[in-house]
Amino acid sequence: MEEKWYRLVGPYLRAHWRFIAAQALFAAIFTVVLFLYGVPAEAALYAALLCALAGAGMLAAHFYRYGKKRRERMAALENLTVSAAPLPPADDPGEEDFRQMAQRLRREYAALAEGQQAERREMLDWFTAWVHQIKTPIAVMQMTLQGEDTDEHRALGAELFRVGQYADMALNYLRLDGSVTDLVIRPCPLDDLIRRSVRKYAPQFVAKRLSLTYEGTQAQVLTDEKWLSFILEQLLDNAVKYTAAGGVTITVTKEKVLRIADTGMGIAAEDLPRIFEKGFTGYNGRTDKSATGLGLYLCRRAAEKLHHRLWAQSEPGKGSVFCLDLHSDALEVE
Repeated sequence: MEEKWYRLVGPYLRAHWRFIAAQALFAAIFTVVLFLYGVPAEAALYAALLCALAGAGMLAAHFYRYGKKRRERMAALENLTVSAAPLPPADDPGEEDFRQMAQRLRREYAALAEGQQAERREMLDWFTAWVHQIKTPIAVMQMTLQGEDTDEHRALGAELFRVGQYADMALNYLRLDGSVTDLVIRPCPLDDLIRRSVRKYAPQFVAKRLSLTYEGTQAQVLTDEKWLSFILEQLLDNAVKYTAAGGVTITVTKEKVLRIADTGMGIAAEDLPRIFEKGFTGYNGRTDKSATGLGLYLCRRAAEKLHHRLWAQSEPGKGSVFCLDLHSDALEVE
């Protein structure tokens, strides 16, 4: 909002009172000298009045320029970025010195930001390569364990599956916190995404002897397939992890709200408002020492990127329901 001109009068007078006082002093000296030399009072007062009018005109012009430059500086401050337009020109050498310092700081900041972005891209590339490389020995170990169907091998296979999921989570954490999230928005059949995630977690359901109820849906959603799959898998992972008996039910309402309900331990009432905070594990996390507090945080971040709303309902001892509103009015097809 533009600042009112009369609000600038006080700051202007405080900044230029010496100049104004000097002009008044000069006008007074001029008038006194005319009186001392015997100039008629009318002529002396007339000359003083002309000086006052000229001074007032100069002061008004200077005040106008002061207000204009202040508005330019405020506009530059509100839209200040590394690549912002040049700062307003200076009126005097002192102001030019400050202007040059600001420009130098901007250039140094831009160089620092560019270096940090380059380091982040390099780190992301390294983690991407690491995740792909680590998946090869994991896959080999899983195939080896499948050679003999024993309780021990199934347990080891489940732990290897979790190792792979943690590796993917680390990579997705870096991608979500970066400036680019490689979103590809397009209409996707929701049923395909759900069934793909369910098949991925089917061995975990079998290992814990949990039931899964899902009747399918014909819904089409406008979203990013990869990131929505990531959210689904994280929610399924939590449902399996914290459900000891019973099962998981997946439903999709007519309003395109995806609900994943489990019969697990539930979430304490005091923990429920904070479960999507970064690093928060709550009571359940203290029970499960391997909890990182990142899974649901990343789900919320990914949902926000997709303009989907994610929330939870739960009661201790009676399970939890995670709801994902897949309305996508704010998205456009790419």
